[in-house]
Amino acid sequence: TRFSDPNAVATDWEETRRALEDAELFWITTVRVDGRPHVTPLVAVWLDDAIHFATGSGEQKAVNLRTNQNVILTTGCNEWEQGLDVVVEGEAVQVVDESVLEQLAEAWATKWDGRWHYEVHDHGFRHEGGSDAVLVFAVKPAKVLAFAKGTFGQTRHRFSVPARRS
Repeated sequence: TRFSDPNAVATDWEETRRALEDAELFWITTVRVDGRPHVTPLVAVWLDDAIHFATGSGEQKAVNLRTNQNVILTTGCNEWEQGLDVVVEGEAVQVVDESVLEQLAEAWATKWDGRWHYEVHDHGFRHEGGSDAVLVFAVKPAKVLAFAKGTFGQTRHRFSVPARRS
């Protein structure tokens, strides 16, 4: 209530999850070794209660994730009077299980009508017919903020996150 209009209603998790499933574009924020943020757009898929994204091993976000796995993913629209903006905080964990990677490759192909087609290769992806390794990461939300527009309601969803192993 502190950040919402007096008549705003909380956005339920079902609506927030649908926004994450349907989003065509996310913006990911990672942290460079020197502490500066790095933000870039990417496509992602929601599967098994996590956002999954792929990146080349030499891309800045992959380099950043080697030393700091904390990320923020955002999606939404740039309209003031309508829509839902969603912010996801969590840790990016590399996915290497081939059965999960197969499911994710299918999820990308389905969501994008075949425009994003990956092959599972060497504990990650590669573009169909390509040779470059593509790393795959999962982000299970620790906290999700949903910003409803028009009625301007802010809702916070929290999740239990397992203790991090050293």
